Amino acid sequence: MTVDRAPAPRGRVGGRLMGRVSPIPPPGALRTLSLATLANTVGSGLWLAGGALYLTRDVGLSPGAVGAGLTVAWLVGLTASVPLGALADRRDPRTLRAAIQLGQAVAAAAYLLVGSVPVFLAVAVLETLLASGNLAVRAALVAAVAGPRGRVHAFATLRAVANLGIAVGAALAGFALAVDTHAAYQVLVVGNAATYLLSAALLMRLPAHPPAARAPVAGRPRRARALRDGRFLAVSGASAVLALHLTVLTLIVPLWTVTRAGASPPVVSAVLLTNTVLTVLLAVRLSRGADTAAPAARKLRRAGLVLAAATPLYAATAGLPTVAAVVLLLVATAVWTFGDLWHGAAGAGLAYDLAPPDAIGAYQGADGLLAGLARAVGPALLTLLVLDGGVPGWLALGALFAGVGLAAPALTRWALANREPARPVAGDRPAAPV
Repeated sequence: MTVDRAPAPRGRVGGRLMGRVSPIPPPGALRTLSLATLANTVGSGLWLAGGALYLTRDVGLSPGAVGAGLTVAWLVGLTASVPLGALADRRDPRTLRAAIQLGQAVAAAAYLLVGSVPVFLAVAVLETLLASGNLAVRAALVAAVAGPRGRVHAFATLRAVANLGIAVGAALAGFALAVDTHAAYQVLVVGNAATYLLSAALLMRLPAHPPAARAPVAGRPRRARALRDGRFLAVSGASAVLALHLTVLTLIVPLWTVTRAGASPPVVSAVLLTNTVLTVLLAVRLSRGADTAAPAARKLRRAGLVLAAATPLYAATAGLPTVAAVVLLLVATAVWTFGDLWHGAAGAGLAYDLAPPDAIGAYQGADGLLAGLARAVGPALLTLLVLDGGVPGWLALGALFAGVGLAAPALTRWALANREPARPVAGDRPAAPV
């Protein structure tokens, strides 16, 4: 993996120590990407923490209307993933992503105009179309900047930075929620929109990556038919099933903590903080060795087995004394986070390495589409399975994760058997220092 060779401000030892404390990488293209991600995700944290309360308490929409509207918006938004990802294969992904983020700033600010359910639905659909496309274009930009040897490392770095940004944004949103006035909520909405503008400006500091600089593989059409590549979709679908761990952690575990484990609501914050801290500290380290498909598949198997191992720990918190339940919840979350991080690195490595080099964006869009579908059905499915099913539901979920993880290497071998031999391309080295 190529790394930035700029010396640390106070010597190499000081640089190593600083790298252990902060997820922000040394100067270079990856730092610029990281700062753009940090700005973007501070806004995400603002909106995740305060958006629902703004729409219900300040605008006056019912919780049911907000939930139904967001579900519809996300299902519609998924349709933008593959087309915009494919567009990133034919255009400069840096400029395209900056343009999308300008659109996201407009969509975020448009929430100030929401006063009825139809207007809310229109704004939410626009926002999610742009957000879904932005994820695919971001993946193409990471691949263009970092190259095959650095893109999984870059992906893990950006994930650690994103967790930090969301935590900061959520903390800042707490001030608006504490004030709980119309003006405070408007500041929250404007702050979210402003972070998109800052992120777009930072992205434009990166060098351009036009398609001519990333030569296509000879004999392969530029517009790969990602949605017709059944072997790729099988591997990506396995990864999407394991991606349900995100819904488990953010929806099922908080509800289980309060209703079944008998813990107080502040324990939910401690559980989520445990995941955030471990992600910031370990995301890059646990991503190592997932740059190519075969080792990434083994890491995906490990992720499935570790997630499966955590499910009986969560299940066992039901009926325990409160202190013991809280301790076990934190232990289970720590184990869960290892599986979470191994899945993130493995899923990225597989989605990148199994895609044709000249169709990275389209294939990332297809991968994101399947992950988005899993997120869409996850809340209802997991609520029925775990919250209604109790301990047997946790064990069934663990069996699902273990089975999918164990199947991942075989599915990957099947996908690799149909792949054309790799040929040298211009992108075989990072296009900029990472």
